Amino acid sequence: MKKITWLAATIGALVAVPVTAVHADDAFFEALTGGKVSFSARARYESVEQDNSRKDADAFTIRTTLGYKTGAFHGFSAFVEAEDVSDLGGDDYWDKVDTDNNYSVVADPDGTEMNQAYLQYNGFDTEFKFGRQELTYRGAPFHRFIGTVLWRQNHQSFDAFTVSNSSITDLTANYAYINKVQSIFGGTTEMDSHLVNLQYTGLPIGKLEGYGYFLDYEDAPATSSKTVGLRLTGAQPLNEEVKVIYTAEYAKQDDYKDGTMDDQNYYLAEIGAKYKGWLAKFSYEMQEGEGVGSFKTPLGTNHAFQGWADMFLGTPEEGLEDMYFTVVGNILGAKVVAVYHDFETDVGGLDAGNEFDILAQKTFKKHYTLGVKYSDYNGDSEFNNAQANPKNVRVDTEKFWIYGQVKF
Repeated sequence: MKKITWLAATIGALVAVPVTAVHADDAFFEALTGGKVSFSARARYESVEQDNSRKDADAFTIRTTLGYKTGAFHGFSAFVEAEDVSDLGGDDYWDKVDTDNNYSVVADPDGTEMNQAYLQYNGFDTEFKFGRQELTYRGAPFHRFIGTVLWRQNHQSFDAFTVSNSSITDLTANYAYINKVQSIFGGTTEMDSHLVNLQYTGLPIGKLEGYGYFLDYEDAPATSSKTVGLRLTGAQPLNEEVKVIYTAEYAKQDDYKDGTMDDQNYYLAEIGAKYKGWLAKFSYEMQEGEGVGSFKTPLGTNHAFQGWADMFLGTPEEGLEDMYFTVVGNILGAKVVAVYHDFETDVGGLDAGNEFDILAQKTFKKHYTLGVKYSDYNGDSEFNNAQANPKNVRVDTEKFWIYGQVKF
């Protein structure tokens, strides 16, 4: 209760102004006080069982946010959002912040922070944001390169200046300068990075996206990299009931500024179909590696890719080939997602295991959501026996989640 009270007090202090200083009909006062309050709470139980020496993990946590978006005044507005993550049931897990690593990882450390706090201007077909903000260029869950890590309780946000312009028909041009990354573990990463993202929807075959992400890390300059890529995604109806969907993407990653990595490529190809509310698709994704370094997505929502068991949040230095099949549908009003992954390394073509994931989630009256989720990763001795570093071994892992959320 103390933390929730702190959240309310923080938001109140940021938006409160002396009523006596302005008149009720003042446009600025109306914009400041006539905004919208937002609130969310997500309670979740997560269990982790692994075939190693660590103890099974059990975590019961809750994520609470309280935000306020002002009205617009001559195109200007502001948004603030406080975020709290609390452990509700003991400490039988390793959050990767505490030193006790006897348990398996559940990466949801306790903490309270200002998740977002930015000034915004909209005008001339352009949106400017300055301050701490959540940033991504694709809808969830497709935050492959730039994302919020929205599955974890503490979201990733950025201290940044961003611009989005749509003055050219069918084209959205985005630019961002990032000074800091607010990580899911509560710490910050200093950087001097630039993001460019262009999206064009005027093609008859689909949406074309081009991007360049230039990441310059101040504390770890050797990891600095640039990624330049192109993505096409679209859908074409075969008849009134069946629609074919497809995606093709290529990106090249190289060293940037003081970075030391060698060139690595990224490939994605998808083909599938939609029928009466159901989707089935086959995907092939390759992140190249040469045994010393590999293609990586350090700012992405990586939980959504390469399996929900999070065995490959960081790409192995040997690279990773992932062939997976996805089915999405609706059963009794609940969204159902099932995915099967088959993993192999780029170098040597070693079997890196397989994984089955399934989720069922239902939203009631727009504000309330209940869900269950399960992941089962099975490692393979061919890949694990080839690892000189024990930290690179991927063991059999089962994860289970049950969660409920309210959002206004």
